This record gives sequence, C-alpha cells and structure tokens, in this order.
Amino acid sequence: MSLFVRTIVKKRDGGTLTEGEVADFVSGVTSGAIPDEQASALLMAICCRGMTTEETAALTFAMMRSGETWDLSSHGFVGDKHSTGGVGDKATLPLAPLLASCGVKAGMMSGRGLGHTGGTLDKLEAIPGFKTGLPKEEFDRLVAKVGCALIGQTATIAPADRRLYALRDVTGTVESIPLITASILSKKLATGAHAVVFDVKTGNGAFMTDPADAERLGRALVDTTRATGRKASGYITAMDRPLGEAIGNANEVAESIQCLKGEGPADLRENVLLLGVDLVLAAGLETSPKEARRRLNSALSDGRALEVFARLVSEQQGDAAICEDPSRLPQPVRKAEVRAAEAGVVTRTATRELGLLAIEIGCGRAKKDDVVDPASGFRILKKPGQKVEKGEPLLLVEFGPKAREGAGYLDRVGACFTIAPEGAPVESLPFVVKTL
Repeated sequence: MSLFVRTIVKKRDGGTLTEGEVADFVSGVTSGAIPDEQASALLMAICCRGMTTEETAALTFAMMRSGETWDLSSHGFVGDKHSTGGVGDKATLPLAPLLASCGVKAGMMSGRGLGHTGGTLDKLEAIPGFKTGLPKEEFDRLVAKVGCALIGQTATIAPADRRLYALRDVTGTVESIPLITASILSKKLATGAHAVVFDVKTGNGAFMTDPADAERLGRALVDTTRATGRKASGYITAMDRPLGEAIGNANEVAESIQCLKGEGPADLRENVLLLGVDLVLAAGLETSPKEARRRLNSALSDGRALEVFARLVSEQQGDAAICEDPSRLPQPVRKAEVRAAEAGVVTRTATRELGLLAIEIGCGRAKKDDVVDPASGFRILKKPGQKVEKGEPLLLVEFGPKAREGAGYLDRVGACFTIAPEGAPVESLPFVVKTL
C-alpha cells in the first residue's frame, strides 16, 4: 500500500490527518504527483467524514502556500471582507472606501459572477476605464496612497485551489464545508489581510438556503481564520430578498455611490455599517461598536467616503466623474415595468430566480465566454411585507444595448413575486439572522 493510499484509508475510516499528510496531499495535487483518482478518493473521504478545525486550517495553509503569498505588514493593519454572494450584493464597493476614509486600510481581491449571484469585478468594470487586473506592486501602491484597493484574483494566488475545485466539481464534493472553507480562505489569507469579516448569506437567493447550513459554514470560516492567527468575525445575513434595489452592474455602482453619499436603500447601508464596525474595532481605532458606527456614519455624511471612492476610481484608471454624474455609467436603451396582477401584500420574492433572469439580459454569464451587458439590470420597487395595488409597478427592467428579451420574459419576472391578501404571513428573514 502506497503512503498516499494510507492517507486515503485513514480519512475514510474517520481518522484525523496530520499537518504533514495534508501538506503532502496539496503539494502532490499541485505538482501532478498524485493522480486524479486518488485525489478524488481523498476528497470524497473528507466530504463524508469531515475535518477538524485543525485539519481545515492545515489544508487552508497548504493551499495558500501552493502559490504566491503577500506580506502587507508595511501598511500596518489591513482589513478584508468576504461575502458568500447573493443578488444585488454590492457591499464591497462602498465598504472599502468607507473604511479607508475612517483610517482602516482595506485591500480586497474579488471575483466575477458565479451562478445566479453577481460578481464584484463585473460591477467595477462597468465603470468606464476601471482596471481590476493589477499586480501586487500596484495593489501596494493603492493601499499606501488611497487607503484601499479593489482588484481581481491573480493566477499566482492559491493555484492548488483551481486544481482541487476542478476535481470537486465533477466528483460531487463541492458541498463539503471543510473544502469550501479551505477554498475561500486559501485565497483570502494569501493576500495578507490581518482581519476578515465574513458575510454568509442565507435564504432563497443564497447558496446556503438553510440558515443552519449557513451557520455551519460561517463558524468554519471564522474558526479556521482564527486558527491561522488572524482576527475574524462574521454574520449570517438575509438573502431571501435582493440587497438594495439595484440588480445588475452599472446600476449597482450608481447605488453604491448613493450609499457613499449617505443616501440610498437602508438595508445596503446597514450591511455596510455592520461589516465596517467589526473592522474598525479589529483595527483598534475604536473600543465600542457604538463609537465605531458613529465614526463610519460621520464619513458618509461629511463626504469623505465618496472622496476616497473617487480617488480610487481615478487611480485605477476609471472615470471618477461618475461620482458626481452617475449618468456617465452605461445606460439602458429601454425600460419596462413589471406590474402587480392583483392588490395585496408581497409575501415572498423568488430571489434566486430573479438573479437567473438578470443573467438572461446580460447582467452575468450563463457560459464562461458570455459577454456582460453592464447597462442591463433590475430595480426592485417592492419587497416582502410591502403593500401593493393592482397595476402598481413591482420591478423595473432595464435593457442594455446588448440585451435580448426572451419569450414571456416580463411574465417570468413577475412570477417571482408572490402577492397575497393583507394579513397573510410574510416570508422574510430578519436582516441579521445570526452573529457568529
């Protein structure tokens, strides 16, 4: 029996792998020394048997060390956040400049849309000229000069994750919480943040629709991050309705600018403040959540947060004039209202389906090589719990120049809203479902 087969058998039988065994697995997968069938067998054993926090931390570290790791110590404290994603989730865009305006440096590496959820990079690239594919040297320059940076993932960060994810995708092991945790954190921690706040979404528009599953993932993310010596905190937040009102790319940038002006949807502002408070506290700039929140609100109300965002856009070669004139962002060529077929109260929003319908008009990608139409999107006008009259608009569809409206499209969008007589029970989670 080979040494690696012994590792497979050990985990298959419920044993705990040593740090060395985990490291040998990751290095063997990365180099190709371990064949796919054996790597897949261990992944399935992990999926079925689970991992301890120590094992998950060892896997995270090994995957992180498979590529480039960044040392940000020259910047002092640097904070980061991670969201598991949802529909209308644009919190990164206002959060990073808000933190920087309050004295917390924020270095954030983001990805593109995945499934029905939007991608931060696609939103940022809706800004004319904005560059996200930047090297480490430029990331350092931005953090030092502006106080924050918003860039895309690089090929040199955690290459083991790409190989392991490809195997997980075809072996039925994607849902394993230890494997999800290591996948997320190997990339997140490789970029050198000193503290991470996690926003784990739950509800019908999240990957983790069950709050109990979301809590298990959130606990794993927080505990594993702490086991690596970093600060970590997190929340389970609602994604049974879109975050904010805008769904798309350019329109979500415009809504983020509203937020940075201290305006816009209350739930987006609360999401940004919730995460921001934890990083202000982690940085040691305040000692109480109340004072941290006051510091953040002050930067929104006096214009400092928006000024930082304008500088960031300019430094990343984008058109900073959008901060004063959002009409410079890509604009729709046509709009259509989706109206209520009856009077009553909205009791449910099919949020995942809304995300998928947004992809149909170009807000995301059904296939890897699809082209995003940054001007397309939705504006949510009614959410669960709100009254509606017959014929009143529920949602505004914005068609960009590349958008194609499929058969029965508006009817399918309308079917995402459940309307019942007043007094009917409303399906709506509290915004903060749980603090981790």
